[in-house]
Formats: sequence, C-alpha cells, structure tokens
Amino acid sequence: MRPCCRAAASSPAVPDTAVTAVTAGVSDLPRIEPARPGVTVIEAWLSEFPFPGFLDAVRERAAEFERTHPRYRIVIRGFSYEKLPAKVVRAAASGSAPAIASYYSGASQLARDTRTADGAPLFVSVEKAIGGRSEILGEPVVIDDVLAGVREYYTYDGDLASMPMTLSTMLLYANTTLLERAGVPRTPRSWDEVELACKAVAGLPDGPAHGIAWPVDGKFMQHALAQQGGLLTDASNGHAGRSLRVDLTSPELLAYVRWWQRLHQEGHYLHTGVMEDWAGTFGALAGQRVALRFSSSFDANYMVRAAQDAGFGLEVGPLPHNDTVPWAGNWIGGDSLWLADGLDEATRDGALAFMQYLSSPLNIARRHKASGSAPVTGASVALLEEEGWFDEHPHHRVPVEQLALRGGPPSAHGALAGGLHGIQMEMMAAMEDVLTQGAPAGERFARAEAEAQRILDEYNAWALGTGPLTPETLAVRI
Repeated sequence: MRPCCRAAASSPAVPDTAVTAVTAGVSDLPRIEPARPGVTVIEAWLSEFPFPGFLDAVRERAAEFERTHPRYRIVIRGFSYEKLPAKVVRAAASGSAPAIASYYSGASQLARDTRTADGAPLFVSVEKAIGGRSEILGEPVVIDDVLAGVREYYTYDGDLASMPMTLSTMLLYANTTLLERAGVPRTPRSWDEVELACKAVAGLPDGPAHGIAWPVDGKFMQHALAQQGGLLTDASNGHAGRSLRVDLTSPELLAYVRWWQRLHQEGHYLHTGVMEDWAGTFGALAGQRVALRFSSSFDANYMVRAAQDAGFGLEVGPLPHNDTVPWAGNWIGGDSLWLADGLDEATRDGALAFMQYLSSPLNIARRHKASGSAPVTGASVALLEEEGWFDEHPHHRVPVEQLALRGGPPSAHGALAGGLHGIQMEMMAAMEDVLTQGAPAGERFARAEAEAQRILDEYNAWALGTGPLTPETLAVRI
C-alpha cells in the first residue's frame, strides 16, 4: 500500500476545530494507571461485543502473563466496539492513549488515521516494531503463522499492521432434515444450487413457506464481492493507496444483488422486514420456517444447539458463491490489536510479548473453544486437529477450510476504507428498496454510490486534515 498514512504525518495536522471536537469528551476517558517502581504498566483497551463474558478469557491470559513476567502489569479495559475508536481518538489528542487498542476489522482505516496531538500516526506496524525478532521476552513471535487470507487483509505498506485476535467470516447453515425430505442431494455450494434447493423445499407439501433467510446487512454484499474478486473501492480496495472512490455498481456487486432480488421475487427468500435482523433470521432457521440461512461463523455454537433442541439435523458449510467465476477471497471479520508508536522500549516489548502470548497456539485454541472465534494461526489449527476438536465439532472446521479458498489477489478480502459503516448503511438501504419496492438494482445502487462517495469524501477530508470531524467519521458497527 502507498504510505498515505505515513505521509500524512508531514501533511497538515488535524484542524483545531476537529481537535476541539475530539477532546471535548476527554472527561469520560479512563484514568491511565500510573507506573509503579520496577513495574511497567501496559494499558490495553479492548472491544466488548454482545456476548456474555466476552473479555473474561483475555483477562485470565493477562493474569497468567503477569505471573510469568512479574515486572509487567496488564490493564485490560473493555469498551463497546462502537465507541472504542472514538475514545482512542480523544485519548490520542489529549496525550493519554493506550499502548494497545483493538479495532473491529471494518474500522482498520480509522486506526491508521488516528493521530497524536502533533499530527503523527498513533499506531505503528506490529511487524515493524517486532523488527524480525523470533521471540520477545521469551514469547515466540507468531506473526508469520497467521492464516494467509487474514494476514493479507491486515497487511498494509507491506507490513502486518496489527495482530488479529478474533476472527469470523460468513457461512451457510442448512437444515439437513428438510433438505433430505426435499430430495436435495447435498448442502448447496453455489448460487445455482441454492436456487435448486429452495425450489425443492417449496415442493414439499408440508414444508416451510420460504427456503432461505439472511439479514439485510452490508457484510454479505462485501463477502459476495470478495468471493468474486470484486472491489468496493479503488486503489485495490485501499491496499495500494488510500481509498478515494466507492464502486457500488460493479458487475460483481450487481450480480449478487440481482440474484438476491430474484430469490425474493420467487418467494424463496424470507425478508423479515427489519435490516440487520440477525435474531429474526436465527429464529426462522431454528423454528424450521426456512431450510437455509447465511450467517456469521460466530453463530455456529448457537445454531448447532438450536438444531439439537428442535430435533433436526444441521450442516454448516461454506457460503455459497457465484459459480460462474473462481472463488477469489472472503470477507474477514473480527478484532485486531494495534500497537501505539513512540513507546519506551520496556512498554513496547511488553505489549508485543503480550500480543504474542495471546496468540500462542494454546491460547488461540482456548479462545476458539470459549467464544467460537475462528483460529487465526496455522499452529492453532494444527493443535485443534491434533486434539480431535474438529472431529468432535466439524462445524468449527468450516471457517478454516473456507478461509483457505483464496484464488484472488490480497485485495479481494475486503476494503480498507474510511466511513465504512456509513457506506454499508447506504448499501443496505439500497438493498431494502430493491427487495421491498422492486427498485431497479443498477439505478438504486448508483444513487447509493453517490451518498457513499459523500461519506468517504468527508472521512478523507478529516483524515487528511482538510475538513472537520463529522458524526459519521468515527461511526463503527459490526
């Protein structure tokens, strides 16, 4: 990627109006724990997600790290993933940023554009900070073992910018009991096979009214683009320079939109009437009101349990793709750990060592078992295989197998762009109109593109120091 963010350090600093805006809420920031004699304190601000005890295991790992490294104190602070980036922006502007901060994958450009009060980038590349070392404070460095597609997504300017911690992608969940009754020979793997399966289910005399459901959510459109090798933005999806243009009328995106529209028009797709209706579509499959559902890999444990409770067979498979083109890549979700620049050596190495400790094969396997987050390194996958975990829980092997399907360029795995939440909201609103009002796909997504371009332009104006901070600039959603 062109060093746009490095260059920005010598470009105009964030305008005074923007600095005032981001420092106005400093009073609600946590008080950074002071250093103690002989103890280096590392502040780690991590995302909280709506899962029970989401950070409990990380806090346990921090306590373990402290016992092994008694000269370090790891302070874990959890914040809503939606609010954390804005808090880091304010903390950086006031000189009280944490050593480690986690960002949801879609907020990666915001992490790259977050600045200190003097206009320098807050974060440094994890790979650069490691500097070729094979271990840090005795903790083995594992960045070279990160799964290829995941590493490609988080590599900018030729370096791994951050350390992936949690990982998800989109999968297919199928009621095999219904499919077998309908005579469907196997779980669908392509768009054509989905249509055939839906038609077969529709032919059941006592079958569900619809064949398939998934939420109206921009991540599914991003995943369809990734599978086909399509791009959401210019500059190779932001991996070869700053994203400056949005493309919502590409052949790849419109192929998916029109396929989705056709499923709905033919009565196969269940539209719940609510955007981002993860709960509603979960209930539709759990209640056997559909036979198929697209959802996150994080849903696997819940879906398997729901199927067991309801008494039907469930298979988890790769997300069906457009079989007219080769499989290029996958949408990458989850959180990644970013390292603050300019830390003293002890703090920097302690933070890096803690990141590597969290990413040891054992600790990734623990995290996977506890939360359903897909393993992010080859060694952690091998450990889970060796333990027989995947044989006992085959639904957890699927994300790893799907992430290995990557015939396209590194840019295929998803866009690195500012204002991505707002861009996705425009995509979702356009899809709603296509589904519910029969709006022509090309025309409606062209209008969405104009609004998405405005959002990206406003974000880039703030990031490059030529425009004010707008409410959409720091917005983050799953």
